[in-house]
This record gives sequence, C-alpha cells and structure tokens, in this order.
Amino acid sequence: MKPRPFDYVRPDTVDEAVATLAEHGEDARVMAGGQSLMAMLNLRLAEPKVIIDIGGHKDLKTIRLSGGMLEVGASVTQNELMNWTHLAKQSPLLSKALPWVGHFQTRNRGTVCGSIAHADPSSEIPLSLATLGGEVVLKSKRGERVLSADDFQTGLLSTAREHDEMIVAARFPIGARLNRAAFREVARRHGDFAILSLAAIAEDDKTIRLGIGGLADRPVATRVAIESQSSVKDALEALAWELEGSDDIHATARYRRDLLRRLGPIVIEEAIACAA
Repeated sequence: MKPRPFDYVRPDTVDEAVATLAEHGEDARVMAGGQSLMAMLNLRLAEPKVIIDIGGHKDLKTIRLSGGMLEVGASVTQNELMNWTHLAKQSPLLSKALPWVGHFQTRNRGTVCGSIAHADPSSEIPLSLATLGGEVVLKSKRGERVLSADDFQTGLLSTAREHDEMIVAARFPIGARLNRAAFREVARRHGDFAILSLAAIAEDDKTIRLGIGGLADRPVATRVAIESQSSVKDALEALAWELEGSDDIHATARYRRDLLRRLGPIVIEEAIACAA
C-alpha cells in the first residue's frame, strides 16, 4: 500500500515551520527522521494533507547542557546522540538504553524527539525520559510551553501535543544522583520493539526509581524501597498486577508480568552496584 497524496514542505526556519503547522492544523504532520511516520503513511494509519520536514534544521540539531539538563534538539538523530562524546558521563541511562533502539540503519535517520512524539509504550527513549523525569519543549505561534514526561505521553501513541504545536527539544535531567543507572530489555530479536523494558536509577542504597516500558499503555516510573529481597519481590508483584498489561501478537500480559518479576531484581541490583 502507498500513502495518499500530500504536499511536502521543507521550511527554512523554525518560525516558518510553526506558521505552516498553524495554517494547516490537524491536516499537517511534522517529520524529522520519518522512521515511524513513513510506515504509518504507507499503511494509511495517518493521512495528512501536508508533511512539514524539519530534518535538516541546524537550529534543531543541537545537543547541549543547560540548567542541569541535557537538551536534545528535534532534528538530532538517535545515532548522533548515542555517539556524542560526553553521553556516558552526562547520562549513563541514555548511554545504556540507546543501543537497544532499532537498528544502526534506523538510528541514522530516526530522531530522539521523533521517538518521543510517536509515544510507543515499548520504546526505549520515552521510557528513559519518564524514568529520568524529563521534559518536552513544544512550540507554536502562540508561544512555547514545557511539559513533564508524565504529562506529555497520555497513552498508547497519544500525547498532549496540540495540533498547532511541534516538539523543538527534549530535556533529560543529569547529575551525580542519576549516574547509578541500569537498563534491561527483552525482545524477539535485538532492535525489535521491546516486549518489556526496564530502566533503573539508584537514588541511594535504599531507593530505586524504576521505569517500566511495554506493560502499560505508556512508560511508567515509580520509586521502589529497597529494604530486603522480599520487599523488592513484593513491590514488583504489586506493580505487575497494578499495571496489568495486555495480550498482543508478540506476548501475553501474563508473560510481560512475569518478565517484570524476573528482570526487576536484576536491573535493580545492577543499578545499585554501579559506582556512585
């Protein structure tokens, strides 16, 4: 199947991009890398009349540190961030999660913010953003607003972005308190969307911030108290039933819950074992 006809616009500036988006509203879609959008167009799951391509914007191809955050522009590809010299030092969790994102070829085109915009509950980047307690920066002709990761992703492939807004950056908190991090994932093969993925940050030796992807309809991050092995087991059991999960062609909800029970203690132990 091929997409329905659409107009293609490649604006020269961010202001021009948001003006075009304001003009066309629900009939327009923003594209940076196109790794998710092109597939949806071909399957006619999305039928926009206008595609606004921001992939070449130099103003949005920035990686910078500001105010205790790692800010990643909307045109930065996954491989560009993954290969950024300072990533392992500044954001150990992202450094460990990004190699699990797709394949080398898709990471060359797919963008960090595009993955966040797509809002797949099994995707590693939205999970990292939620676990770190990050932010999404949105811009429109009306101005700019910043949403927390929890407020931005509202459900399966669903976000709080308005039709006249585009993501211009994602912000990931950094600092020594976030350096003890671990990431684990189970998929049918490396590069496929995760059946279940777990991210953990040891805030101290008694508290873990645990992120869970692939079980609920969006990434979930919660704090787990580390008092004993039995307390961790009880906490994971409670989370498994609280999030429930659902059956699909890849796995059953029961299997996903069991993965949480089995992988949870491993990823928590790995985070605690990291050098502070």
